[in-house]
Amino acid sequence: MSSRRALLSSFSAEMSGARDKPGTISGVDDSIVEVDDVRGNVVKEELEEQEETWSRLLPELVAEVVRRVESGGAERWPRRRDVVACACVCRRWRDVTQSVVRSPLSCGQITFRSSLKQPGPKDSPMQCFIKRNKKNSTFLLYLGLTQSFADKGKFLLAARRYRNRAHIEYAISTDPEDLFQESNSYVGKLRSDFLGTKYQIYDSQAPYEGAKASNSRSTRRFGSKRISPQVPSANYETGHVHYKFNLLKSRGPRRMHCTLQSPISSSSTEQDPQPSDRNEDDATKSVMNKPQIGTVVLKNKAPRWHEHLQCWCLNFHGRVTVASVKNFQLVSTEGDEETVILQFGKVGDDMFTMDYRHPLSAFQAFAICLTSFGTKLACE
Repeated sequence: MSSRRALLSSFSAEMSGARDKPGTISGVDDSIVEVDDVRGNVVKEELEEQEETWSRLLPELVAEVVRRVESGGAERWPRRRDVVACACVCRRWRDVTQSVVRSPLSCGQITFRSSLKQPGPKDSPMQCFIKRNKKNSTFLLYLGLTQSFADKGKFLLAARRYRNRAHIEYAISTDPEDLFQESNSYVGKLRSDFLGTKYQIYDSQAPYEGAKASNSRSTRRFGSKRISPQVPSANYETGHVHYKFNLLKSRGPRRMHCTLQSPISSSSTEQDPQPSDRNEDDATKSVMNKPQIGTVVLKNKAPRWHEHLQCWCLNFHGRVTVASVKNFQLVSTEGDEETVILQFGKVGDDMFTMDYRHPLSAFQAFAICLTSFGTKLACE
């Protein structure tokens, strides 16, 4: 290490002397390149040495550490930070953590960024809320940590509404300060037609192998500006939301119809991972395997007319407190129509609740709820 430092100091001395002498520009450039290479190699070796120290631990021991952190009563997000910290130690710890930590479908918790696009639990809904800012046309999605509407929550996703010619679009991101498609935090978008009655949901990642990206003009322009492999370069259409026309202008709520591409859960993914016995390579492969994709069709649950209140009513079980045409509940068109897959409702001037469950993910539920904002004269 001392020899490398001496080499760096000698290069610096040569460079300072070369600046005072004419005709040595090329030599200065070569020295700068060599110094940058040496400095980069030194930093790289130091990082590799630190990572190697942690990765020397036995995989079984690492898995046991992560498993104890995972099961240590971490029912709320503040305690989940310990799990994320384990995954940030090194590559070996990250692989083991991914094989131990369960998906939202199994544990009902959101830990990593990838959990935002995984289906929610089946038994009970994930309770979230949306905060709207009319001044800058942004919407922030939070995971509720308590039953109180005053809960600060854990930030999940953000969206910004903007006009693109005759269309309204929402850019969805994991960073509330960086709501642009060119950023690393971009995860998808929502696009409406001219009337605001038909919406397309686009994902920044391919939902399955061989999926074709949208060939819209905005997608091609965005792809040409790609500057990093980490930046998504395409949009993949993964769902539709359609509001039916109210031709008779009769009194009544909006009527919705949603068609989405959603992962099909298998019995193997729903089971809790078994400790120790299985090989780490097998665990990593099971995480890397992509689930099969199926089609989910949802419709709004029909409300009933309340004679005393003279309005249409739905039972939101205390999660909605303000009457609004934006409020809705979605159920499956196949199977039990009493099980609400997604419900969205108003609780304040710019505060809305969003509760979703399997087979929807947080990203899909958020995109569907964004379609409810805005006036729809053809549907009301």
